[in-house]
Amino acid sequence: MADTQEKKACPCCGKHTDRSEKERRKLINRLKRVEGQIRGIIGMLENDAYCNDILIQSAAVNAAVNAFNKELLANHIRTCVARDIREGKDETIDELVTTLQKLMK
Repeated sequence: MADTQEKKACPCCGKHTDRSEKERRKLINRLKRVEGQIRGIIGMLENDAYCNDILIQSAAVNAAVNAFNKELLANHIRTCVARDIREGKDETIDELVTTLQKLMK
């Protein structure tokens, strides 16, 4: 993001995370690969591909999303959570626990 652009907080919680351009690119690239996989599954459905083949591709998408979540979660713990704990914002621990519970469903 260019320095001249104003950073916007998340509309749902009002927070934001500063990321390096390298980290941002890495996460975006992962999601673009997932997006490509989803488009591939849509194409398979449009072409009446065999159910099992579609399910295998769907499982690959799930694995890719899980890998994205793991990377983002690790970065979140190293940066946002560690910073907030150092600043005495213990409510961040509860937020992290809630997030982990949602990810483990």
